[in-house]
Amino acid sequence: MIRPILNAFGKALLSQMHVRMLMLTVVPFILSVAVWGFVLWLYLQRMIDWLQQWFVQNDAFSVAGGVLAIVGMGALKAVVVPLLAMWVLLPLMILTALLFVGTMAMPVIVRHVGRRSYGELELRRGGTFAGSLWTSLSSFVVFLVLWLVTLPLSLFPPLTFVVQPLLWGWLTYRVMAYDALADHADVEERRIILKTHRWRLLAIGIVTGAMGAAPTLLWLGGALSVIFFPVLAAGAIWLYVLVFVFTGLWFQHYCLEALRRWRALQSAAAAGEAPLQLTEND
Repeated sequence: MIRPILNAFGKALLSQMHVRMLMLTVVPFILSVAVWGFVLWLYLQRMIDWLQQWFVQNDAFSVAGGVLAIVGMGALKAVVVPLLAMWVLLPLMILTALLFVGTMAMPVIVRHVGRRSYGELELRRGGTFAGSLWTSLSSFVVFLVLWLVTLPLSLFPPLTFVVQPLLWGWLTYRVMAYDALADHADVEERRIILKTHRWRLLAIGIVTGAMGAAPTLLWLGGALSVIFFPVLAAGAIWLYVLVFVFTGLWFQHYCLEALRRWRALQSAAAAGEAPLQLTEND
């Protein structure tokens, strides 16, 4: 069961080392930094001022101080407002990086992997740009809600390292698997492969989810993360873009290999050489 995942991982790693794939991270990174540089310059202080006022009016500082003291992080009370602002902005930064990679990088990844490794596969174009956009946005809405609900768990590092990879795993599985099959598979093929290989695809998503949660560690520096927020934000965005590109390559190799096996099985069944049945072992 694990061999196809590892094979796809190795192929994705080799693909990531290609100059074209390395350069592919540049444009989404620059655009994301430009967008968030402008947004933070325009609205970050306003957001912090509003949160500060809300905390004062609702006596939230004493509540936050009590909670932080319980977990041994009472020193963070002085910077709890900017830290909270950063944590609220983080999923929006993820969305920006995901949208730029999905719209700019994934088409290049699909062509690069398809032509170099799966040139014999017919393009049946069962996916659409609207379908990809809807899958991405709807999945991210669910992700964002779950992110906000589980945000208090970030105060407990062991839980953070479990919850965040699971959330990222589900999100990347939903978004990347659709895009990986959009050009090559028809609608029925995509449905069958996503259903049959869902646990393997989710496993890939969880592994890359752990990688995607790595930039979150940059936010755990307390007061230093507030002082160096612009630098940390840029670094986190670059890591997100890099992880998304590698994730796209991993899903692309796995999904196209699964599609190639499925079509080979179909051809064999049509020729009367084998029954038409696809399992997770195929």
